Amino acid sequence: MGSGWSSEEERQPLLGPGLGPAPGTVWRSREAAAAAALPVAAPSPGRVYGRRWLVLLLFSLLGFAQGLVWNTWGPIQNSARQAYGFSSWDIALLVLWGPIGFLPCFAFMWLLDKRGLRITVLLTSFLMVLGTGLRCIPISDLALKRRLIHGGQLLNGLAGPTVMNAAPFLSTTWFSADERATATAIASMLSYLGGACAFLAGPLLVPAPNGTSPFLASENSPAHIQDRIETVLYAEFGVVCLLFSATLVYFPPRPPLPPSVAAASQRLSYRRSFCRLLSNLRFLMIALAYAIPLGVFAGWSGVLDLILTPVNVSQVDAGWIGFWSIVGGCVVGIAMARFADFIRGMLKLILLLLFSGATLSSTWFTLMCLTNVTHLPLTTVTLYASCILLGVFLNSTIPIFFELFVETVYPVPEGITCGVVTFLSNMFMGVLLFFLTFYHKELSWFNWCLPGSCLLSLLLILCFRESYDRLYLDVVVSV
Repeated sequence: MGSGWSSEEERQPLLGPGLGPAPGTVWRSREAAAAAALPVAAPSPGRVYGRRWLVLLLFSLLGFAQGLVWNTWGPIQNSARQAYGFSSWDIALLVLWGPIGFLPCFAFMWLLDKRGLRITVLLTSFLMVLGTGLRCIPISDLALKRRLIHGGQLLNGLAGPTVMNAAPFLSTTWFSADERATATAIASMLSYLGGACAFLAGPLLVPAPNGTSPFLASENSPAHIQDRIETVLYAEFGVVCLLFSATLVYFPPRPPLPPSVAAASQRLSYRRSFCRLLSNLRFLMIALAYAIPLGVFAGWSGVLDLILTPVNVSQVDAGWIGFWSIVGGCVVGIAMARFADFIRGMLKLILLLLFSGATLSSTWFTLMCLTNVTHLPLTTVTLYASCILLGVFLNSTIPIFFELFVETVYPVPEGITCGVVTFLSNMFMGVLLFFLTFYHKELSWFNWCLPGSCLLSLLLILCFRESYDRLYLDVVVSV
């Protein structure tokens, strides 16, 4: 666009000397740059380091632990009620601390933008150490114990903005253009996998108060249940401390040389980034397409056992459904991201296919729950199939969305871009969970929110005009 329509900051070259066009060249849109045949200097070739996989592993394991700690109480809520005297409001609040922790999201994104990845990750892991440590303080006063547990969950929730938003920043900083989507998928999906493992670990290690735990049915007194829960809390505390120690010893902020031209380019300032995001209609379209269905699905998953109770599904079966839906979404999400790395410029098509499947799966599940009206067969097989397919289709869109966000609004920093959309998603989830605390006796309306939100997102993505500005920079300048 012309210089009269841009600020002085936006007219500065995105690349430093030796990495792109000659000094003084003004970057324009992708189409205009190609038409004008902008001069491009021979860039220094990007270099990738083998240590990038260690950095990715540490960050991914931190996200896994944060998701595991966040979802500690949902799968064992009946046991927690008997052991600690939690009320329905307490259980809902323990889940709500996750989205509440996103309220200072933009402070963490500012820290990531100004101080880099290492400082932000160390602060995040330290908050997790404090949070899991608070829950382990041995106190006999149950009222005070409940407050400490709530405080611990809040501190763990404050770690959410980094582990959920920094994946694209890490992939751009450490990985080449043909590995970025895969790295983003691994780093972002491991947090969800941690939440999924809580569905498995909790019910297997903590006996249910009615004696239905498959391995620990013989001991279901409140004292024994509390002892088993505290064992889980101590184990989580130990894992988090180990990860904090590892990041403290080795977690470099960036590689010695950038892996791509985009990694070496300058970005907009914090203030200018927000102005760019809020004035970009295409970004707002896909931000809503991401935030609404993913927020609804996260809230729906958190109370899945309550939703399935009217159709005579046990807490254990609900836990297995939640587990396999998230695991399937993680596997398919990483596979889709790897496919996107090989065949570039297909992110919109991938999202259209995934949301078409999510709309059909959620509609199938909702109609099955209305068995008196639709007369659709409601069996264990059909219930598992519809829920797992829904989780696979929706969860696998997350890394694809993240990459599309960054490509659409480049050169806005990756952390700020993803921070805005995950903040919106968590706000949608928080509002829904808040309403559920008052309307938890009738949840059939919640089922209809799923196909409605998926269909809305499908229409928004269909109307969206995609662009790949960051990828274009790497391809054109690197040639």
